[in-house]
Amino acid sequence: MRPDAAMRVLVGGGTGFVGRALTQLLRSRGHEVSHVSRQGGKDRITWEELSRSGLPPCDAVVNLAGENVLNPFRRWSDAFCRDVISSRVETTKALAKAIADAEQPPRAWVLVTGVGYYCPSPTDEYTEDSPGGDFDFFSRLVSSWEAAALIPGSPARGVVVRSGVVLGRGGGAISQMLWPFRLGLGGPLGSGLQPFPWIHIRDLAGIVCHALESESLQGVLNGVSPSSPATSNGTFAQELAAALGRPALLPVPAWALRAVFGAERAVMLLEGQRVVPKRTLESGYHFIFPDLPGALKDIVA
Repeated sequence: MRPDAAMRVLVGGGTGFVGRALTQLLRSRGHEVSHVSRQGGKDRITWEELSRSGLPPCDAVVNLAGENVLNPFRRWSDAFCRDVISSRVETTKALAKAIADAEQPPRAWVLVTGVGYYCPSPTDEYTEDSPGGDFDFFSRLVSSWEAAALIPGSPARGVVVRSGVVLGRGGGAISQMLWPFRLGLGGPLGSGLQPFPWIHIRDLAGIVCHALESESLQGVLNGVSPSSPATSNGTFAQELAAALGRPALLPVPAWALRAVFGAERAVMLLEGQRVVPKRTLESGYHFIFPDLPGALKDIVA
């Protein structure tokens, strides 16, 4: 990183699971990072301060904010749906407005959304140019979320990273699965045949950093590993069990997932999309963990 290329980066939701990994990476590359979060503090402003005082001086803005959709402790209710939407769409609108109103707008504006934009299918493969975004709650959520980021006429370069299931230590999907698998009680979800679009947390942070540092990059990037189109939920269960030296014999029946998460959320676990990171690879990003066994070995080590 050239000293003159160091950026001041403002990260919405920067204290969460992905935000912590991104902050660590950006700082290691010489960038300054501050956060927008619910509570203020050192190198941090609140969402209220952002709305009131506008954008602090910065060269780039990233939004990672969003209530965990698969929080097993929250019932799938109208109130939870509203939280899921507002934590994504309203935070994105607030940052977009602050960018639009800034006297010195940032050079880059990166939003991380999800592959829920694409319709679940056991066979179809999706690149960044594939249609989607209008067939269920989650796809429409991604459409509204991405639409909220648009700033007509802004000089800020816009990038959207559509992320798969984020795998990493100390949070995300793995944290809820590790104990049953460690105890030899893990297994595929439902039939296990559904595609499992995944990415290692270091690669998701890496793609966002790549988007910030690549001056000509804009548009949509799929945030999934290159081998994820060939990964099924059953394969994932077998590989995680193998990484832990345990069997993966006990499938979790679909009815049990519907009982815990509600029918609408259970779809996220029982169905999946084959997503290809075509533009991500073409843009010159090199994956640290392109294959599942290597990614899982790193996480459970």
